[in-house]
Amino acid sequence: MEQRAHFSKKLEDLKIMVLRMAALSESAVHKAIKAYLENDADLAEAVIVGDDVINEMEDEIDIFSLELLALDQPMAVDLRTIIGAQRITVNLERLGDEASNLAHRAMFLSTRPPMPHNPKMEELASTVTLMLSDALKAYVDDDVALAGQVCRMDDKADDLNIAILRQLASEMVTESRIVERGIHAIIGARHLERIGDLATNVSESVVFIVEGTSMKHNCRG
Repeated sequence: MEQRAHFSKKLEDLKIMVLRMAALSESAVHKAIKAYLENDADLAEAVIVGDDVINEMEDEIDIFSLELLALDQPMAVDLRTIIGAQRITVNLERLGDEASNLAHRAMFLSTRPPMPHNPKMEELASTVTLMLSDALKAYVDDDVALAGQVCRMDDKADDLNIAILRQLASEMVTESRIVERGIHAIIGARHLERIGDLATNVSESVVFIVEGTSMKHNCRG
């Protein structure tokens, strides 16, 4: 019984580590989006510098998880908890990368005249930040239903990304002076869409942990 309690404490410690990393990744995403939408170069630079901390946390969690697998040889839901945490950590690191990538776009665009106001870009940003928030809440609460909602929202993010691409392409055809900025804006929208994809991946891992069902590539059903 004492051994079981000790192992359960290790699993709790693992989840706390993942949630600390999640808080950093989510903060980086919010800051990058703010920098991108408001042409804030200083905030963008802070996001880029902070990515190293997220990478270091991934390494720490990876080592901790592998030790749990090697020394305790968990089974069933305990095994899924560890593997799921590893999967989520990989996606959190990628979220940090996407935030950094978006911040680089923000830094470039901050040196150029502002692009025309694009409500769809703001809607895409709001959509993916909600997806990420809900995906992390689903992990905290083991909420499969909420994880499923995140998966279904990914279609909206995809549609908005396509709409932005079409709108910017049309604007670049009629106004050659915005071509350079338009290309960077298109890439920025792609980074936002990828954030939605990664939130979906986190939700898939929640379903795997709770139900033992692999939802890879089939989360929207």
